[in-house]
Amino acid sequence: MIQRAIPIHFQHRVAFTHGAFDAKNHTLRDLVADARALDNSSKILVLLDSGVAETSPTLAGQITRYFAAHADTLTLVTDPLIIQGGEPCKNNWSLVEKIWQAIEFFKICRHSYIIAIGGGAFLDLAGFGAATAHRGIRLIRMPTTTLSQGDGGVGVKNGVNYFGKKNWIGTFSVPFAVVNDLEFLSSLPPHACRDGIIEAIKVSLIRDRDFYHYLLANGAALGRLETRSLETAIRRSAENHVEHIATSGDPFEYGSARPLDFGHWVAHKLEQISQFRVSHGEAVAIGMAVDLLYSVEIGLLDRTTAEQILGLIETVGFTLWSDELDREERGRPVILSGLEEFREHLGGRLTITLIPAIGEKLEVHEMDERAILKALGELRARAETRAALRSDR
Repeated sequence: MIQRAIPIHFQHRVAFTHGAFDAKNHTLRDLVADARALDNSSKILVLLDSGVAETSPTLAGQITRYFAAHADTLTLVTDPLIIQGGEPCKNNWSLVEKIWQAIEFFKICRHSYIIAIGGGAFLDLAGFGAATAHRGIRLIRMPTTTLSQGDGGVGVKNGVNYFGKKNWIGTFSVPFAVVNDLEFLSSLPPHACRDGIIEAIKVSLIRDRDFYHYLLANGAALGRLETRSLETAIRRSAENHVEHIATSGDPFEYGSARPLDFGHWVAHKLEQISQFRVSHGEAVAIGMAVDLLYSVEIGLLDRTTAEQILGLIETVGFTLWSDELDREERGRPVILSGLEEFREHLGGRLTITLIPAIGEKLEVHEMDERAILKALGELRARAETRAALRSDR
């Protein structure tokens, strides 16, 4: 047997800016200029989320003018290609083929760039198309939501749904760069702004006690979506996610542990059974609540800390219940099948991350179904109490 280690070094670049497509802003230009071959201009294909194009109707024109102003470095091969975004885009295989067709038609090669502008689901789709064409084309992600700027968009995973399962087909591929233009956040509806806050709370619970206390102190401001607090939370969340990817020793998830998926075994299943009417952020909030109360039930986490965290989640604007959790098949809650699907996704060994204390994590390999059901019952009762209080006002 011939055996050799193959060391591979990646640079994971995440830039923060305002107004990336202002001609005076050189963030994008300089990222490409630093890596281009000799003095050649680099070919670039821009993929634009249809939802972003709809809410920002002048954006496509701004992009075109930006590239015209920097034509010495950047060659835009065509006007931005507008493609369906949102979670449904990951269920449409023809969109992957559409991206491949554009790459082929405009002769985009491995020295060219794809810039993908959109929400997390759209970046998953575009990233998968870029990673699989020519065995990988340089991708610049431009996330446009709090969720993607602070979490998924700064990661190294791409994927589309298949067999009715989330991200069943996908790749691990470090993007050439991520450009977080914080101006995009100003055009988001309130519910979409909140989605990124829950992932910030999640990562603080796993690895950053000081960040958690910042979020706790600024919970009311975050609930009001105040710009300064929101941008700080997104930056710190992104920093924590990138730090985990770079230092955990398992960026491509060859093992069975996925600590950044705290609360996600419930969340992924809840999204599916609600046909994605429950957003990812809403589902993660509920999933975290289930696992926090489960941890209290098994004696892992103290009640006071759990109630403080649940209070923070509610303060920033999340509801900790969905009637979808009551759905049953053959007398058994459908949500419980999320555990088995999570096991399968991890390669056969169930590994769930739980929180024994703020800033700490514990990985467990089995879950007590009775304790899960008790946690669900407590959340249901909590929601009913709050609904009754609202109706009495």
